[in-house]
Amino acid sequence: MSSKLSDRIRISILSVLFLTVMAITVALAFPESAVAINYNNRTLEAADFSKQDLTDSSFDHANLRNSNFSYSNLRGVRFFSSNLASVDFTGADLSYADLESARMTKANLTNAVLEGAFTTGTMFDGAIIDGADFTDVYIREDTLNKLCQVAKGTNPVTGRNTRDTLACP
Repeated sequence: MSSKLSDRIRISILSVLFLTVMAITVALAFPESAVAINYNNRTLEAADFSKQDLTDSSFDHANLRNSNFSYSNLRGVRFFSSNLASVDFTGADLSYADLESARMTKANLTNAVLEGAFTTGTMFDGAIIDGADFTDVYIREDTLNKLCQVAKGTNPVTGRNTRDTLACP
């Protein structure tokens, strides 16, 4: 084997080892950091995602009926056109989440933070919204009227009243 070829092989091996050590070092230094995961188009009925950091993950078109996302960090998560019927979002942070065209019928949003979430076309029929924070969330007028009929409570994290964040009359 030529000297130049063996030098290249050694450099390649050292580079791979160096990158592996760096990746392990970062993972050990920041174990709480989230890794965005793609769950698009999956059937995950009754799955337990409680108390997890799922920041920026994607659940587009997923069937998550009866799943548990309580006390999870769901900031920036995409649930576009997902089935979220009877899902537990108690105490979850859904800030800036994409809930466009999602089916959230009978979902439990008790004390959830939805600040800046996208909810055009989202179905909230029968949802529990006690203490939920809807600050800066655009909601269709017909849906808003239904939510205002059941809105009550104050979010324990933001200190905002649910009716005020919905701008209920």
